[in-house]
Amino acid sequence: MNNSVTNTARLLGAGLRALLVLTLVTGVIYPLVVTGIAQGLFGDKANGSEIKADGKVVGSALIGQSYNLPLKKGQETPAPDLKWFQGRPQNGLGSNSVNTQYSLILSGATNRSADNGAIGGKCTAKSEEGTLCAQVVSAVAAVIKDNSTADFKVEQAGIPADAVTSSGSGLDPDISPDYADLQVHRVAEKNRLTVAQVQKLVDDHTQGRTLGFMGEPRVNVLELNVALKDLAAKS
Repeated sequence: MNNSVTNTARLLGAGLRALLVLTLVTGVIYPLVVTGIAQGLFGDKANGSEIKADGKVVGSALIGQSYNLPLKKGQETPAPDLKWFQGRPQNGLGSNSVNTQYSLILSGATNRSADNGAIGGKCTAKSEEGTLCAQVVSAVAAVIKDNSTADFKVEQAGIPADAVTSSGSGLDPDISPDYADLQVHRVAEKNRLTVAQVQKLVDDHTQGRTLGFMGEPRVNVLELNVALKDLAAKS
């Protein structure tokens, strides 16, 4: 009987010591070491790749933003603020309808097939409203209208795909250099800058493929707009 009680107490003691040691190692020491390494070597990424302007955090380099004008009375969809570079369409985004205490945006894609709403294999103005084709046709018309200026005419054939289609997340922070180039004349006109000044901004903020071979060249829209704001203020 005494041996049984002694063995049980010994096993409980060993288990308790193991619990305390593992809690200390995995719950305290390991998180502190990982956090220290992350902050020391990858501080910017560990903190969310924050982008600052005028000493304030204005967003993350990993999450796209909208650049719209305030809603007018009776208006349901805000109009884009055309003095800024615009990101990809956000058609896949939804809104939080469960916990309405917080104003949240839910990311996601439309999950519509490439031929959704196509007529005869093509997207046309007759495509059914609400289909992907109808959205693309509408986006193409808007891109042409918004970005054509007195000395620059946007041609449909020159519109890149990312100008009229949303990304898988709906929150893509980057656009292609082609889409950024397409917006240069409009941005220059709206901000009273020269085309050469704005084009240099785009060129300076164009990132190449990761490690030289992964992905595609890209331009971070928020970083570009922060630089545009600074340039416009100086001019």
